[in-house]
Amino acid sequence: MKTLSFPNSKVPASNIVLGLMRIGTLTDEAIRALVGTARDTGITVFDHADIYGSERHQCEARFGEAMALTATERESMIIQSKVGIREGYFDFSTEHILRSVDETLAALRTDYLDVLLLHRPDTLVEPDEVAAAFDQLHQAGKVRDFGVSNHTPGQIELLKTAVRQPLIANQVQLSITHAPMIASGIAANMSGLDQSIDRDNGILDYSRLHGMTLQAWSPFQKGFFDGVFLGDRENYADLNDAIDELAAKYEVTPTGIAVAWITRHPANMQVVLGTTNPTRVADSAAGSDIPLTREEWYRLFRTAGHTVP
Repeated sequence: MKTLSFPNSKVPASNIVLGLMRIGTLTDEAIRALVGTARDTGITVFDHADIYGSERHQCEARFGEAMALTATERESMIIQSKVGIREGYFDFSTEHILRSVDETLAALRTDYLDVLLLHRPDTLVEPDEVAAAFDQLHQAGKVRDFGVSNHTPGQIELLKTAVRQPLIANQVQLSITHAPMIASGIAANMSGLDQSIDRDNGILDYSRLHGMTLQAWSPFQKGFFDGVFLGDRENYADLNDAIDELAAKYEVTPTGIAVAWITRHPANMQVVLGTTNPTRVADSAAGSDIPLTREEWYRLFRTAGHTVP
């Protein structure tokens, strides 16, 4: 398993992350089997959010109940959660951040989060309010590191006018077929080509320049929850042919190749899985460090429908 470092963690951060947004209705045994498989493959990072589940903090609570982590077990894991989405609006107020984090810690049955992410940009954000919340959480030992999710470079820079802690990660949507943050740069300055439109203000280059880790969510989705591209030969026949050939070459499943396309990028991204199937977790983890060649990486990119000018 390929790893990277988070500033205030003694545990290496795996480049595969187990997302736990769908465990709300799983049994304790199923949750333990899922997490156990992830840990056996080398996954050390576990992703939550206060909104995951049929009610607030449901998935966090199911994780806390099922795992009942000992102090030693807790220290061997990197647990992150997200805050800021409410019923029909976003809220980065000091009060909401502090209250939600306390509720998250209680649900997870832990004293601290390794990483807290601001979930989606709040256009009414007051950076001083975020800074006040982060300072209190950091000083109290409740959160070790901070980051964002789905934020543009400008939104991050705005937060940094007040926030004193480093913003270490940005969780964004990315898959072979949904890759505007990569595709726009490849086709830059091409008039009339939709791919050349910069939809996120250069988030890929910004992240590399500023040492922020990109975490890719929905790594198998065609678009915004439009279904998976793996096995979709009606719309992505050439892509699936290429994936199958590479899966045979590297002796992994097609899932592993879909992961490898992301992990091969020199930005050292993490891939956030959303599955509750232990086998799929193991298949995905196999793509952690597959050394796709440039030719192979670009072949997948082209057969996914992107232009290489």
